[in-house]
Amino acid sequence: MAKAKTRESPATKPKSAAKSAMAPEPKDVKVGPPQAPALYGLKPRKQYLPWSHARERLERSRNYWICTARPDGRPHSIPVWGFFVDDVLYFGTSLDSRKARNLEHNPAVSVHLESGDDVVIIEGEAQKIPKSDKQIFSKLNAASKTKYNMPLIIVHESVLYAVRHRVVLSWTEKDFPINATRWQFPARDKGR
Repeated sequence: MAKAKTRESPATKPKSAAKSAMAPEPKDVKVGPPQAPALYGLKPRKQYLPWSHARERLERSRNYWICTARPDGRPHSIPVWGFFVDDVLYFGTSLDSRKARNLEHNPAVSVHLESGDDVVIIEGEAQKIPKSDKQIFSKLNAASKTKYNMPLIIVHESVLYAVRHRVVLSWTEKDFPINATRWQFPARDKGR
């Protein structure tokens, strides 16, 4: 599959973009247009956004909108701080928070960034990370110091989640629908 050209020059990219550009593209991923009614004009084509486009935005984002479902099916959305490290999104919350209670009932989650002009959406499942996983907590502590200028704070009443994406969607408003891209990760998709 050919990669789409991006308009940013290496000199104008943030440092995390250079790191993302060096990271390998994921293996065993199906790339195509997002699934949508024909009205949107999303047709198969030869070029799509490269995975580095989504990865860089996920790495540098300050806030992530976490969307879960209450046990009765009503939606719940809230912004959180988090980290996209090694192609996994991590975020924490109180065990008593609405999102944690929702995830206990149903681990399905949708996460999106703040921009509607440079869209990245993750669909996946949130999994609890045990507090005994010192390697992950060490990586995230370093990431927190760099990104938020403070150490990672985990207290007894909190929980850390890892969201491993099944599907990721991305596009930019100025080039929609010609750059709208859907990455599907079959090993994680469970037939959805």
